[in-house]
Amino acid sequence: MSTTDPTSEALDGLVNLRDLGGLPAEPGTTREGIVLRSDAPRAGDRDPEDVAWPPRLVLDLRDASELNGTAHPLAQVAEVHQIELLAGIHSTEVAHPLPELYQLALRNAADKLVRVFRLVLAAEGPVLVHCAAGKDRTGVVSAMLLSAAGVRSDAIIADYVRTDRNMFRVLQRLEMAPALPPGVSEEDVRHLISTPVEAIEGVLATWAEHEEHAAGWLRAHGVTADEIDRWRRKFRD
Repeated sequence: MSTTDPTSEALDGLVNLRDLGGLPAEPGTTREGIVLRSDAPRAGDRDPEDVAWPPRLVLDLRDASELNGTAHPLAQVAEVHQIELLAGIHSTEVAHPLPELYQLALRNAADKLVRVFRLVLAAEGPVLVHCAAGKDRTGVVSAMLLSAAGVRSDAIIADYVRTDRNMFRVLQRLEMAPALPPGVSEEDVRHLISTPVEAIEGVLATWAEHEEHAAGWLRAHGVTADEIDRWRRKFRD
């Protein structure tokens, strides 16, 4: 009799991975093979299918405390930059509601978000952006890149909430998900680990205070108009 865990095969690769291409922009759509977003890669993961892989550049948004001194599993095939997006903002002692945490990131980590933008802009090949779950830090960065390219707000929100369907398996990979009691489904626990629309709507509202939304916000923090134009030419059909 086989003793293989029936979920193990489904968890031996990234479970919250997607290409940010194909989203409606004004004008056109975003290009595939430019930016990927995901949960954290692990050593031994199988290569994903249907996306440009391996990435040439990896932006790891986790704090050093989350890494336990281990090398990034993609370091041998990609240039890896660790950008601790919430360092000094997020704390295990203070649990900020997600809408507040996202706003704190915009206010207190603007320099890091600008650095992310410039690294993605300069990359020659696919870029993978990830944190632990690929939900919050990755969600804010993905929204910034999309908004700066002129992607509609409704499409940005739709991409953000796509993570909901993947979160239980993400938690399993993070070894945070408890065994479900009989009769309790993944749907029953999704509301506990969801991506609240109001969190990303708050981010979009902050950017909407600027002309051209995230593009204007980035310009207010030192990004040039030429850099925004180059980003749009790179990421948009």
